[in-house]
Amino acid sequence: MTLNPFPPASAPRDNGDAWVFGPDGSKFWGRYGAAGLLVADARRGVLLQHRAEWSHHGGTWGLPGGARHEGESAADAALREANEEAGVPATAVRVLGTSVLDRGVWSYTTVIAEVVTPFEAVISDPESIALEWVRPELVAERALHPGFAASWPSLRLRLPGTAAG
Repeated sequence: MTLNPFPPASAPRDNGDAWVFGPDGSKFWGRYGAAGLLVADARRGVLLQHRAEWSHHGGTWGLPGGARHEGESAADAALREANEEAGVPATAVRVLGTSVLDRGVWSYTTVIAEVVTPFEAVISDPESIALEWVRPELVAERALHPGFAASWPSLRLRLPGTAAG
């Protein structure tokens, strides 16, 4: 099966939108790496994205995020992608820190943030099937993106205050 990272009739929007291949044949999305936003709300939990079937590991739950642009910081990329995919206003969250997974040829940065002004997440591009606020103790019950599933236990410990569950 050939994976098309874009919906039909689309083309890459940025030169960072490309696959990177590891020496073992593994592939990762984002020529300059990728970043995602783990945003926590003390009342609602964490915002998860149900990924479109056509995407890499489609049908799984993960974080809004994607490929970094050339010269773009991980925080800027995560905030941009979360706004593009889930309507997260950058002004509604406060960045608390990051967690980096470095594969040598590629890296993924999880940007951890907390809600400072409540907002409603909105599907704003075709990369999402659904968006939901999920209590941290229930996150692992979802069919998670493999990378997110592996990092969730340590990320959960970094959630602010009561959002950690």
